[in-house]
Amino acid sequence: MNEQNMSEIWDAMLKFEAWRALFLLLGMAVLVFTAGLFKRLADRASDYFPSRRLLFLQIVTTLNFCVYIFGGSLLIYVALSPAKEILLALGGGAAVAIGLSLKDLVASLVAGLTLLFDRPFLVGDRVQFADTYGEIKSIGLRSVKLVTLDDNLVTIPNARFISDVVSSGNAGSLDMMVVMPFHIALDADLETARRLLYETVVTSRFVYLAKPVKIVVAEVVLGHNLALKLMAKAYVLDVKYEKDFQTDVVSRVSKVFISHHVKRPLLLNYEPATSVSAESDDNG
Repeated sequence: MNEQNMSEIWDAMLKFEAWRALFLLLGMAVLVFTAGLFKRLADRASDYFPSRRLLFLQIVTTLNFCVYIFGGSLLIYVALSPAKEILLALGGGAAVAIGLSLKDLVASLVAGLTLLFDRPFLVGDRVQFADTYGEIKSIGLRSVKLVTLDDNLVTIPNARFISDVVSSGNAGSLDMMVVMPFHIALDADLETARRLLYETVVTSRFVYLAKPVKIVVAEVVLGHNLALKLMAKAYVLDVKYEKDFQTDVVSRVSKVFISHHVKRPLLLNYEPATSVSAESDDNG
C-alpha cells in the first residue's frame, strides 16, 4: 500500500463523523435485542401451544438469520456508505488478508445457509452427530448448538455438518421412535413376555399410539449362553419425553416380569450375535 493510499485513508478517517460509530453500535444492539425478543416470543408461544413448539423454534431460527444478515448489511451500508474512500482504499489491500483470516467463518456462514434451506435437521430435532447425541437448540450463522441428555451445551461449527454424517431421530416431528431392549432366558415363556411388554408400552402416558407399536424378538449370545432379546419399538409423543418414556417402560416391565415369573438371563456379559429374529405388532 503506497503513501497516496495511506494519505487517502487518513483523510477519510478524519472525515468520518463520530455519530456513525455510535449509530453502528446502537444498531448492533438493536439487532441483538430483536433476535432475543423473537426467541422469548417463541418460548411464550410454545407454552400456550405445546404441539407447535418445534414450528415456533424453526420460525424464530429463520427470523434470526434474516435479522442478522439483512439487518446487519443494511446497518453497515447506512453507517459506512458516505465514507467511500475508506472502502476503496482498503478494499484491494485488505481483501486477501481478510479472506484468509475469515475463510473458516465464511465457510460456516455458507454452511449455515445450506443447513437452513437443505434442512437435514431442524431446531428441536434429536440428532446423533459423531459421538454426540442430543437436541438441536439453535442453528446460528457460525455454529449449531446442541444440548445433550446430560444437559451439556455442545457447539459444533456449521461446516462440519456438510461433510460429516448426522442422523435425525424425528426429522421435524414431535414424535420419535424409541427402541427399548429387554432380555429373557431362552426357556422363558416368550408369548407371555411379549404380551406383557406390549401392554406395558401401550399403556404408558408418554406413548404416541397414532403410530404402530412393535415387539421384535431375536436370539442373542449373553456371555456364552443363548438368550432372547425383546425390543420394544414405539413412538414417544414428544421428543422431550424420550428418557421419561424409556424409564417408565423399563421400570414397569421389570415389575411385571417379576410378578409373572418371566425368567431373565443370569449372565449379563453382553456380546450381540443375532441369528434368528421375528417381529410382532399385534395386541399381545
